[in-house]
Amino acid sequence: MAENIVIRVQSPEGMKKITSTKRETAAGFLKKVAKEFGFSSNGFSIYLNRNKTGEILSQNKTLSLLKPFDEDYLNHLDPPVKHMSFHAYIRKLTGGADKGKFVALENISCKIKSGCEGHPPWPEGICTKCQPSAITLNRQKYRHVDNIMFENHTIADRFLDFWRKTGNQRMGYLYGRYTEHKDIPLGIRAEVAAIYEPPQIGTQNSLELIEDPKAEAVEEIAAKLGLRKVGWIFTDLLSEDTRIGTVRYTRNKDSYFLSAEECITAGHFQNQHANACRLSPDGHFGSKFVTVVATGGPDNQVHFEGYQVSNQCMALVRDECLLPCKDVPELGYAKESSTEQYVPDVFYKDKDKFSNDITYLARPLPVEYLIIDITTTFPKDPVFTFSSTFRFPIENRDALGETQDFHSLATYLSQCSSSSSFLDIVSDFHLLLFLVTNEVYLCFDSIGLLLDAVKTSNEELAQTWKKSEQWATIEQLCSTVGGQPSGSLDYAMGGPTLPQSSSAVWSCLHCTFMNQPGTEHCEMCSLPRS
Repeated sequence: MAENIVIRVQSPEGMKKITSTKRETAAGFLKKVAKEFGFSSNGFSIYLNRNKTGEILSQNKTLSLLKPFDEDYLNHLDPPVKHMSFHAYIRKLTGGADKGKFVALENISCKIKSGCEGHPPWPEGICTKCQPSAITLNRQKYRHVDNIMFENHTIADRFLDFWRKTGNQRMGYLYGRYTEHKDIPLGIRAEVAAIYEPPQIGTQNSLELIEDPKAEAVEEIAAKLGLRKVGWIFTDLLSEDTRIGTVRYTRNKDSYFLSAEECITAGHFQNQHANACRLSPDGHFGSKFVTVVATGGPDNQVHFEGYQVSNQCMALVRDECLLPCKDVPELGYAKESSTEQYVPDVFYKDKDKFSNDITYLARPLPVEYLIIDITTTFPKDPVFTFSSTFRFPIENRDALGETQDFHSLATYLSQCSSSSSFLDIVSDFHLLLFLVTNEVYLCFDSIGLLLDAVKTSNEELAQTWKKSEQWATIEQLCSTVGGQPSGSLDYAMGGPTLPQSSSAVWSCLHCTFMNQPGTEHCEMCSLPRS
């Protein structure tokens, strides 16, 4: 049911309260006003402001789209909205008499402007024309993403399993889509459908990413599934009582919410995923890439906290002007100019004990000036882009003894019941990654039909792909190297294992080398195929 709102309408006849909903169109609202005041249907005008500006002309727009940047309105929502959505901010800029004709969202630059020839290059000289302006940090009033929602708890629980089993921290990339967030005017939600865990080394208090040879393939697979990289997630968890599963509450107003190093990393990722914007001369402004921290909450349970860093922070990170303080996680440090790099002065404002505004040089810098918090939620009714009720091992978890190979695939398939649909069996993000990136290297063209089937939840398409030579190859490999009793594997496959085919990759019975189709002698040991 739509939430009712009460709108006060002031006129020469007095003030009246009109009950409406945020989803009601302006046309419907105007009819209510006409009826309440006894006006003719087209003999009056309504304005958003007392000075008769902001006339309501768009009859088909909903009321929620007509005051989206009004801070009083946002503060009175339940719960209150601290940051207006980016598109509401755009509406504010373009809502004047000139309709934003002269609005330009300039990206901050901390670098010396090129093309100035009136003096020798830095460090010998610099002039005001090519010198970047000093930066005063402000708490950003808008945000590019207003809510982060995991489709279901399974996604998050599987990610947390690594920490639960090892005690070591873990990082992953969030894949999903951006959708409308209806609770906030013009809001945007990042919906998370899957988490990909890249190669990394984790300890109890550190994380190090390793170069990922499969990164490009993951991006292609996600795109074919209608998904994109919307953010990243990492754990910062310390066990408090293993008997009852509680964790320590370490990130709070008395410590920090994000460390300076984490802000810099978030800024780096946001710069890699810039937000397209027609009002910017550069064609991009800010980012919709989000950061999620899995950490202990005030109830000593695991909480998921969402953030972004400000556009100002992105600029400082992009131009390599911001450093973390070595011993104080919540403090950053604006670099000083050197012979190698000119750095503009960076300031922030705070109040002294007498509530007077004081300007400080950002050496050091409390990173709270750089952070924008985002509500992170789970839906009441879970959603499953990947509907499989079975669990294929997650990539890059060799430290747990969980590997992705044809033996684990055979084990996975043997656990699937004969009553399960083929679509349900293959509808697992990590399984699909393995099928494309394993040593047999099924090309995108050959597996494209399966990806389409999962994307559209089409069982008929999935069954068509099951009859392909590619699946026959996978069945054969599983029966050869899977180490499972043939009966259980046949049961999972829905029929007897196919005989070896001269057109399929085959494993040598003597040295287990994987040979290409069409060969009758092993390329490694030269022994016959049978």
